[in-house]
Amino acid sequence: MTAKGDGLLRLEAVMNQLRSPGGCPWDAEQTHQSLVQYLIEETFETIDAIDSGNRDDLLEELGDLLLQVFFHARIAQEHETQPFTIDDVANAISDKLVRRHPHVFPDENGNLASAADAAVAEARWQELKNAEKSRSSVTDGVPVSLPALTQASKLLQRLGNTSHSAPLSPQAQRLAAEIVDSELDTAELMIALIGVMREQGQDPEFALREGVRAFRSRIIESER
Repeated sequence: MTAKGDGLLRLEAVMNQLRSPGGCPWDAEQTHQSLVQYLIEETFETIDAIDSGNRDDLLEELGDLLLQVFFHARIAQEHETQPFTIDDVANAISDKLVRRHPHVFPDENGNLASAADAAVAEARWQELKNAEKSRSSVTDGVPVSLPALTQASKLLQRLGNTSHSAPLSPQAQRLAAEIVDSELDTAELMIALIGVMREQGQDPEFALREGVRAFRSRIIESER
């Protein structure tokens, strides 16, 4: 009978053997940079498995995603001046979870914060996160490398948690209001808009990325 955690220890041992002398030549030559493409692929494949509802697929894809974490940690362990291990990774996230949930884990004096609902808990998480990272803008921490649509959604979410309003043109705001009032299928409308952009010779992802870049700049300007 295996004990809880044995599977993680086994994965660490397998990864160490693959990466060590006498292991796999391909695994041995990988770097953080060379693995980025696989991290992206495995992330999206995991999302597909979640969307499909297939439990076997989800089990497999979560394993592939977990491998990426162990792989990067094993590479990090070999760094000459700033090494860290998979245990360091696990302890760092555990410390963060405890720190960001003062309504679940008591402080050094045994005091617990209150959280009436999920919205309060999420707001406190963001507040603590901003304080820890000394963030001065709601745009801080939103990676510019995110897909344009995800990046736009994240920025709007950040704005929704502050007193700032989205710096959109009156025309854009009016059109958005009309769309809401019309009860159109917004997803279908987005697809139709992508079709219009393609007919006009525009790359939808590139155009939205440029729009999000300008939107980010206007947010930063409005915070000054």
